[in-house]
Amino acid sequence: MRASALATLRSAGPDLTPALRKIAHYALNNPEQVMVQTVSELAEGSGASEASVIRFCRDLGFAGFQDFKLSLAFELAVSPLNLAPTQQPKTAREALEYLSHHAKTTLEDTVKLISPAALERVLSWLLEVKQVEFFGVGASGVTAQDFAYKFVRLGFQARAHPDPHLAAMVASTLDRGVVAFGISHSGTTLDTVKALERAGQAGARTVALTRRAKSPLAQLADQVLITSVSENPLSGGSISAKMGQLLVLDVLYTLLALRGERSSHFIAQTAAAVADRNV
Repeated sequence: MRASALATLRSAGPDLTPALRKIAHYALNNPEQVMVQTVSELAEGSGASEASVIRFCRDLGFAGFQDFKLSLAFELAVSPLNLAPTQQPKTAREALEYLSHHAKTTLEDTVKLISPAALERVLSWLLEVKQVEFFGVGASGVTAQDFAYKFVRLGFQARAHPDPHLAAMVASTLDRGVVAFGISHSGTTLDTVKALERAGQAGARTVALTRRAKSPLAQLADQVLITSVSENPLSGGSISAKMGQLLVLDVLYTLLALRGERSSHFIAQTAAAVADRNV
């Protein structure tokens, strides 16, 4: 499957150097023009050097400038360009449209960026174990707790560890019978990186859930699941920033529910356990 140029641009943009960020901004705002430009024209239009344009394409994972343009052309031909709202919302309706647009873009970009083969590999690990540990702090800690809740319903011994000291201690005790997830949008959250590193050193199979394929968290994980965050001024901790993570959670949960030998039994059993709590 050809890499998505626009999805890659939106996801990687905030982590690029200032020089490369200028090229990304220009390309996102002028995709149809970039398709017919030369390296020199793109460099002039974005205020960058030709060398920066070449580096920009390669840093995003493309073979070169022509490969980047081919990906861009393919994407625009298959799906009409859907531009993001440019003004900050001022009314309730504008806020709904603004944030729903970014949530939709995040989901679409995550589908384009994530590898089905990577999902299948993680799924195969999960089908072999009964214990899963989730490491994440802050907003990603909330996602970790959601993951743990869903996995308990499938019969796993699943825990989330928002406390960094407890996370470090638990991580150091794991073994091959455990799959450990490190969840961090940036992939640079020190407590999460250290916890996943210790889990791997102890013998657990490790998974990084992040939007940065070259981040410290991704570099030390056995498998990386790439999600997207549609860049906007209001995205920090918002639902749009979590959409990619939650999509991955639901994919894994759904496939485990369908493929696990006793998944339906555990779903029914855990539902019955809390049935008397409903009024």
